[in-house]
Amino acid sequence: MDWIVAPGDAEWRLAEVLPSALGAMGVSGFTDTIGLPSCGSAAVLLVDGLGWRLLREHATDAPLLASLDTGTPGAAGFPTTTATSITSLGTGCPSGSHGIVGYSFAEPGGGLLRPLSWTGKDGSGAGGSLLERWPPEEVQPNDPVPERARAHGVDTRIVVPAEFGGTGLTRAALRGGTFRGIRALGDLAAEMSAALTAPSPVLCYGYHGQLDMLGHVHGPGSLPWRMQLRQVDTLVRSLVERLPRGAVLLVVADHGMVDVVPELSLDIDAEPELLSGVRLVGGEARVRHVYTEPGATERVRATWAERLGTDGLVVTAEEAVAAGWFGARPTDEVRARVGDVIALARHNGMVRSRSEPNEAALLGQHGSLTAEEQYVPMLLAQG
Repeated sequence: MDWIVAPGDAEWRLAEVLPSALGAMGVSGFTDTIGLPSCGSAAVLLVDGLGWRLLREHATDAPLLASLDTGTPGAAGFPTTTATSITSLGTGCPSGSHGIVGYSFAEPGGGLLRPLSWTGKDGSGAGGSLLERWPPEEVQPNDPVPERARAHGVDTRIVVPAEFGGTGLTRAALRGGTFRGIRALGDLAAEMSAALTAPSPVLCYGYHGQLDMLGHVHGPGSLPWRMQLRQVDTLVRSLVERLPRGAVLLVVADHGMVDVVPELSLDIDAEPELLSGVRLVGGEARVRHVYTEPGATERVRATWAERLGTDGLVVTAEEAVAAGWFGARPTDEVRARVGDVIALARHNGMVRSRSEPNEAALLGQHGSLTAEEQYVPMLLAQG
């Protein structure tokens, strides 16, 4: 499939960013596999939804960002979704290793875990918090990069919205750093600038999520999205202007995004044959984990493949693992979280369900392996 961009097809991957930054800082136990300039401290700003192709298409709205582009896009990973990508960034591992394998995926109780909220959901859509029954440290047991960096004497700071403090995803992906909760662009810029002017070595991670939100609601490339992109450009300019000598600022993203066309959408609840032999459907509109009844996997794969046709790709979990989509062969525990069948949307379609009315109404979507969703930028500034 020439439209598939697997993580291994890019020159670098999101999971390499924090270890490479620490390697460029000369911290023992970390290697710079990307080729960053040597530095005493580093800040990594993740702009949710800022795909490499979207930035290039709208460079006039973000002239500074465009000027910092190294020109070599990286891979977000698989699936191309926030929970998976942030855990890849935070742990330095691909999804096959860290186990956060999608927007929603199977949990031991028979339902789905949604890691962004760390809540469970059964087939009817009902559910609640899984923080106690399936703790983040159990779901994702690898030591995150901030924890490992702190053990080597690095002042590690996590500058993210205040409401992220203590959440399941923060605990799974970013535990070990000093949490600095922020509320707007102003204190995001101030906290990141303060980190870079503190005595080195400092590793600072910052997050901005509103570009992604407006892309979902209004569509990527819409006027509201472009106006927000201009605000991101201003944010980064304020960081660059205060960047001290010997410090490096990296701006990356967790995924890109595509506009969806309702006419190209598949409604699985309206076609009973798609749910025959299926016990659970996870993932999101552009990539579905389909969990099958015993012995039904090949029949389900064939049914979904016939229905999607050239508007998507349907594979078994074994085929996805063999193709390197998860970056590493999952353990048996992680494999149980992966759909027996995986369905990807191509073009501008989606696979929607009435159990997700809010998500299905969004104009911008991501999760699949198109270039628009997979490629993320590496924007670099040096003090």
